[in-house]
Amino acid sequence: MESLKETLKAANARAATRLATTPTATAARYDRRMGRVVIELSTGLSLAFKPQQVQGLEHATPAQLRQIDISPSGLGLHFPDLDADLYLPSLLEGVLGSRRWMAAQLGKAGGSKTSPAKTAAVECPTSITSQSIQGSLNL
Repeated sequence: MESLKETLKAANARAATRLATTPTATAARYDRRMGRVVIELSTGLSLAFKPQQVQGLEHATPAQLRQIDISPSGLGLHFPDLDADLYLPSLLEGVLGSRRWMAAQLGKAGGSKTSPAKTAAVECPTSITSQSIQGSLNL
């Protein structure tokens, strides 16, 4: 069985590898003019996103987004006025919230779109039954 010292040594080695290969945040701010949170990365690139697209920030006011703290590792962002935390590697992968929250956002977006098929479905007479549909499809 692995000792606690060996476990910690292995965990620290994994963390060092991750930090060496993952961009970290070097600066973060809310750009009021653009309406976006802007994160400067250790790679020299910048990441910008609308707060409404991220769980925990979706109802934030510009004043609440004014202060952003970066964790010592550079992998976490904390918004003290909202008590909200974001994990930079997840943001870089396009994960903007929990699976449940993201599914709800996708459902809202999909439900708000219209298409010819949706319009036809709404305009479809109510006398159509599942039996008549199955019959027309030869099921």
